[in-house]
Amino acid sequence: GLGSMALFRSGLLVLTTPLASLAPRLAPILTSAARLVNHTLYVHLQPGMSLEGPAQPQSSPVQATFEVLDFITHFYTDADVHRHLDVRILLTNIRTKSAFNPSQPTSVQNLAHPPEVVLTDFQTLDGSQYNPVKQQLVRYATSCYSCCPRLASILLYPDYGTGELPVEPLDVPLPSTIRPASPVARSPKQPVRGYHRGAVGGTFDRLHNAHKVLLSVACVLAQEQLVVGVADKDLLKSKVLPELLQPYAERVEHLSEFLVDIKPSLTFDIIPLLDPYGPAGSDPSLEFLVVSEETYRGGMAVNRFRLENGLEELALYQIQLLKDLSQKENEEDKVSSSNLRQRLLGALLRPPHNRPELPPSLYVIGLTGISGSGKSSIAKRLKGLGAFVIDSDQLGHRAYAPGGPAYQPVVEAFGADILHKDGIINRKVLGSRVFGNKKQLKILTDIMWPIIAKLAREEMDQAVTEGKHVCVIDAAMLLEAGWQNMVHEVWTVVIPETEAVRRIVERDGLSEAAAQSRLQSQMSGQQLVDQSHVVLSTLWEPQITQRQVEKAWALLQERIPKTCQALD
Repeated sequence: GLGSMALFRSGLLVLTTPLASLAPRLAPILTSAARLVNHTLYVHLQPGMSLEGPAQPQSSPVQATFEVLDFITHFYTDADVHRHLDVRILLTNIRTKSAFNPSQPTSVQNLAHPPEVVLTDFQTLDGSQYNPVKQQLVRYATSCYSCCPRLASILLYPDYGTGELPVEPLDVPLPSTIRPASPVARSPKQPVRGYHRGAVGGTFDRLHNAHKVLLSVACVLAQEQLVVGVADKDLLKSKVLPELLQPYAERVEHLSEFLVDIKPSLTFDIIPLLDPYGPAGSDPSLEFLVVSEETYRGGMAVNRFRLENGLEELALYQIQLLKDLSQKENEEDKVSSSNLRQRLLGALLRPPHNRPELPPSLYVIGLTGISGSGKSSIAKRLKGLGAFVIDSDQLGHRAYAPGGPAYQPVVEAFGADILHKDGIINRKVLGSRVFGNKKQLKILTDIMWPIIAKLAREEMDQAVTEGKHVCVIDAAMLLEAGWQNMVHEVWTVVIPETEAVRRIVERDGLSEAAAQSRLQSQMSGQQLVDQSHVVLSTLWEPQITQRQVEKAWALLQERIPKTCQALD
C-alpha cells in the first residue's frame, strides 16, 4: 500500500482525466499524493491522454478556457489542506487563443526540484498497477521534465477512490472563480484571451496557495512578459505583524523560483512596489491586471489613474479569495500571509544558544520588547506556568535605592538635584535628563547595566535553590545591554508603535511626543525580532495572548531536556 512506502521529496503528478470528471476526486488524489511526497508536488495537466499502447505519448497543448482557470483555483484550494506540500501547477502546455502564442517547447524543462516520483490518475483497463503503463508514464514524464535518474512511478487510481471513473466525461462545470473585465456572461468552455504584457501585485510573504492562484492566472494570460510588483517599505507598515514579514530579497527569491517553474517561456520583471499604483498606473505597454476580490477596488483606482494620465484602461481579471479551512478565532477567513505570520507566534524561529557558563539545571529566557508592548503581562503568565521571573525594573529600583550599588555613582554623575527631599532618586527627573539625549543615556547605562546584570545572576542562583528549571529575565533593554549572553533564548513581545504610544501615554501620563521619544531611544520591534528565538504579541484579546504563551511554554518544555543534556 501507499502508506508503507518511503516519502519522496518531490514528485510530478500527471493528470489525464477530463477536468469536469476529475474535480470531485481532487481531494482523495491530493491526499494520496501527500502521503508520498513531502516537499514539492508539480502538477502537469494533460486531460484525455492515454498511457496505453506501444507508441510513446506526446505532450499536447491544452486550450486555456475559463474551466481550466477554475480548475487551477480549485486545485490550489484543495491543496491548502496539505500545508507541507509546495504545489506548483505547470502551465507550459496550457495555451490561450492568440495569434502570438510562442511555439511549443521541444526541449526538456528543468525544474527547481527534479521529481523523484511520477504519479498519475490514469485508469488502466484492468484497474491494476499495470507495469507497461507505469513504464509509459516514466517515459512521458522524462520527455517533458528533468527528473531524477531513478524515477519511481505510481498509479494512484486503485488507492484514491472507490468505484470506477466514468467512461464519459461528466459535463458538470466547476464553480466559477474568475471574473473577467467584461460583464458579459461567460461559459466554462469559453477560451481565455492572451495578452502580450500584463501585471500582478502583492506582498507575496510566505508564498501560499492564494498567491499561486493569482500568479498562475496572470501567467496563463501573459504571452511575453509579466510585471510582478512586490510590496515593500511604506506599503508594509499597515500589515499585521510586519516584524515577521520575510525580507524583500527572500520573497523575491521564492517568487522567482515559482514563476520560472510554472512558465519558463515568460519574461518576468519583478520590481519593488512602493505606492498603490506601481507600474500598472504608468506603463503604457501593459494590457491587463490580475486582482483579488479584496484588491478589485484598487484595480479600478489604477484604471482611473491611467485614464487621467491619457493611458488606456487595463483589462481586469478578478480572482475569488480562497477560504482558510484552518482559520482560528483572531484570524482572517481567507488564506493569507497574515494568518501564517500569526501562527508563528510562540514557535521557535531559530536554534537556541548553547550557554555552558549558565547553571546546567536552569534554562534562561530573555523576555524583551519595546516599551508598552505588554512584557509584564507575558511575564506574569509565564510565572503562572511555573517560570522563575526576574524583573529588571525591580532590580533597577533596588540598585537606585539609598545604599544600593548604583545610588552613589548615579548621584555623582547627574548631581544632587535628581534627588527627592528624602534623598531617594527621582526617576522621572532622571528619565527626563536621559531620554532623547544619547550622551547622557550612555553615562547612565554604563553605570546601571553591569550592576543589574550582576543582580540578575544572583537571582538565577536563587532560582536554582528553589528548584526552578526555567528562568525568565524581563528586560526592555536586554539586547542593548548585551544580556543575550546570559540567556539561552530571546523572546520578544511585538506591538504596533502607535499602540505602544497609546499605552505609554495611558500608563505613565506622558505626552505623545514624550512617549515617542522614549521609543526612539530603544531598538525597534524589527531589530529585536531579528535577534529573537520566539515572538509573541499582546495585540489581541487576553485569551489569545494566553494561548500564545501556553503554546510557547509547551514547545519550550519539549526542547528543554535536549538542551539541558547538551549543557551537562
